Amino acid sequence: MLKNFVMPDFYPAAPEIFLLTMACVILLVDVFFGRSQRWITAALTILTLVGCALITYLTMDGQVVLTFSNMFVDDLLADFLKLLVYLAVIFVLVYSRGYLVARQLDKGEYYVLVLFATLGMMVMISAAHFLSLYLGLELMSLSLYALVAIDRNSARATEAAMKYFILGSLASGLLLYGMSMVYGATGTLEIGGVAQALHLGVANKTVLVFGLVFLVSGIAFKLGAVPFHMWVPDVYHGAPTPITLLIASAPKLAAFAMAMRIMVYGLFELAEHWQAMLMILAVLSIALGNLAAIAQTNIKRMLAYSAIAHMGFMLLALMSGVVGPDRHYALNAYSSAMYYAVAYVIMSLASFGMVLLLSRAGYEAEHLEDFKGLNQRSPWFAAVMMVTMLSMAGVPFFVGFFAKFSVLIAAVDAGYIAVAVFAVMFSLIGAFYYLRVVKLMYFDAPVDAAPIVASLDMRFLLSLNGIAIALFGLFPNVLMSLCTYALLRSL
Repeated sequence: MLKNFVMPDFYPAAPEIFLLTMACVILLVDVFFGRSQRWITAALTILTLVGCALITYLTMDGQVVLTFSNMFVDDLLADFLKLLVYLAVIFVLVYSRGYLVARQLDKGEYYVLVLFATLGMMVMISAAHFLSLYLGLELMSLSLYALVAIDRNSARATEAAMKYFILGSLASGLLLYGMSMVYGATGTLEIGGVAQALHLGVANKTVLVFGLVFLVSGIAFKLGAVPFHMWVPDVYHGAPTPITLLIASAPKLAAFAMAMRIMVYGLFELAEHWQAMLMILAVLSIALGNLAAIAQTNIKRMLAYSAIAHMGFMLLALMSGVVGPDRHYALNAYSSAMYYAVAYVIMSLASFGMVLLLSRAGYEAEHLEDFKGLNQRSPWFAAVMMVTMLSMAGVPFFVGFFAKFSVLIAAVDAGYIAVAVFAVMFSLIGAFYYLRVVKLMYFDAPVDAAPIVASLDMRFLLSLNGIAIALFGLFPNVLMSLCTYALLRSL
């Protein structure tokens, strides 16, 4: 057996190997220095992510490279999404530092678990095999379950972690069952092998379609799409705000990569089947997300239902890639979906970053009333929040508008005019709860006149975050071109 063993090429997985090594080093460093020098752990964690970004950038050559017995792929799509994941996690770490210190939650395990969750996302993004995809998914999910419960004195956080764990386990079971049916129908777990079996017509399509139902259900859970959304509002509300920020940002990029790898790279021949499923998920998510958000008084729950509606838009773009046998819409639709995912992550970081900015020791700024009169307390950060809310509502000319516009164009081009009109109508309904936050900030008297206390690095990055939302709205082609190019060189 050893004679047939081929040494894998470790070079494409260099960022993952570096991150895993550093996570172990940081664990030991934190034990050695303890609570008094916790800033060293935080700094090392951020430097690790910067190191991963450098390695990813330096090894980026635009070629599609398979390694580890075709279980791991390094392509431009993976490199681009990984760079965005590093950036999002760095923003999360900077935004959350002050909040965690004020509540004695600034623990070494927080940083290590964040790194392991990031490693799981990286493996998911580069998965070319159902086993490596599942491995990455579980590594990310288990780390997030533990992070939700990191505040052991909070009954609400513990309850949220239990709900997330139980429902997440159910979704993992659905995904595994779907993978086993795909294996039974094609005889392979390689995503490329599944596509080849379908193309050659040697796969049992009936069994595959049944497996597809379970796979789509698992993907819908990770994206938080209706009817697999039950965990989203409870986990967003119950988890400490820095963990909510993490769940709401980088994992969305990994879930998008999972959807692309399974449905577009592996099961493209079954597009007519999964398109119908995605249409149901998209329509239900856009409708329920926008309607339920109106009734919320807690901004974390409001943003949770908003996330469900946004994921509905992303699924709308994914389903618009193929019209019957005609595939020339595919690249435009999938780049629109990717652009939407990236735009949502940028907006999500800014919105939860503002919640963290207004929170302080012994005070959670998670109710809509906490934003009253923010313009009188800080005109600049009120403007950042206003830009974020207007962008999420899809008001021109912010990144959220062009994200929605590109998705609607893709849907109309594919002939889904009724669905596009439906999405526009519910976006108008959804604009109400975003504009309500703007109204509270600018037209109501402040309930709390306490000065906003935050570190310089947080203020700088949050300002940069708000400016990015505006600039990518004024120059949308920059981001869209990157998304299109990454997909073009990877499909």
